[in-house]
Amino acid sequence: MSKHYSIEKIQEIAGGDEDFMAVVAQTFLDEIPPDLEALQEAVSNNNKELAYQFAHKMKPNFEMFGVEINKEILAIESWTKTSKKQSAIESKLETVVTTVKEVIKELKEDFNL
Repeated sequence: MSKHYSIEKIQEIAGGDEDFMAVVAQTFLDEIPPDLEALQEAVSNNNKELAYQFAHKMKPNFEMFGVEINKEILAIESWTKTSKKQSAIESKLETVVTTVKEVIKELKEDFNL
């Protein structure tokens, strides 16, 4: 079964330092869940400015971990600049939430966190 993230970029940044990789993974686990929750809340409240901020803030973490939800995050960011309702972006947000929850589970298992 394939992972929902890729370790290659982290290994490259860490230069093979396993402890550093674990710290990076723990940082992801500490920061992303509350940000993801805040993004969901911002979308449900139609707070587009806040939704943009959280989507944009999380994007580098997803890229670093090779989480393939960039087009969904970009769609959420684009939605924040429109007058469309939340329903226009709900499926993209659901993909982000589902994928990120899997990444969190896999990181906890892979790094024994």
